[in-house]
Amino acid sequence: MSEIVIEGLTKKIKGALILDNVTMTLTSGKIYGFKGKNGSGKTMLMRAISGLIISDSGKVVIDGKELHKDIPFPKSIGVLIENPAFLHQYTGVKNLKLLAGLTGKINSEEIKTALERVGLDPADKRTYRKYSLGMKEKLGIANAIMGEPDIIILDEPINALDEDTVHKIKNVLLELRDKGKLIIIACHDREELEFLSDVIYEIKDGSVVDRKDISNEDA
Repeated sequence: MSEIVIEGLTKKIKGALILDNVTMTLTSGKIYGFKGKNGSGKTMLMRAISGLIISDSGKVVIDGKELHKDIPFPKSIGVLIENPAFLHQYTGVKNLKLLAGLTGKINSEEIKTALERVGLDPADKRTYRKYSLGMKEKLGIANAIMGEPDIIILDEPINALDEDTVHKIKNVLLELRDKGKLIIIACHDREELEFLSDVIYEIKDGSVVDRKDISNEDA
């Protein structure tokens, strides 16, 4: 079980305010949707939660430990933000094995399961450079969910996917939520975001301008 507490998070890049005093609390067993236009700050907020950037002020506390003070990054996290960095000369399985080897916590069976859950064949011998755009997106999602980390962050995960795969990914995310995972997604499709999310935060000009509790509306 995980809890993410964000307090007064502020970040400037080259003088431009990217995150402006963001405060929110996220808890396990829920899917949080981040809604906003391109450049609103959604991706930067995801990067901050992942420990990929250091804020100018404010803090991100995960399970009682502050990022960049007590811990360098969340202990159990899977992330898909922007374009994932895979090696073009290797297959999908080989790429995931290399990434899993960095922690030593994910075995071959868990890698196989992650690939199958997103609709990729673990026995496919094609290298990453021969993957279609949709296959690359699936591999990025498989990388984020393999080993079922406590926190899963997905930035626009369904953009390049066909309808059948979108349905498959939605089911996987709901299953992981029901297992107690804390999931954060950004998606331009309002209907898909509302279908998946328990809570939606609307972000504009780096600030949270609205919070919508979908689960209470459906109750």
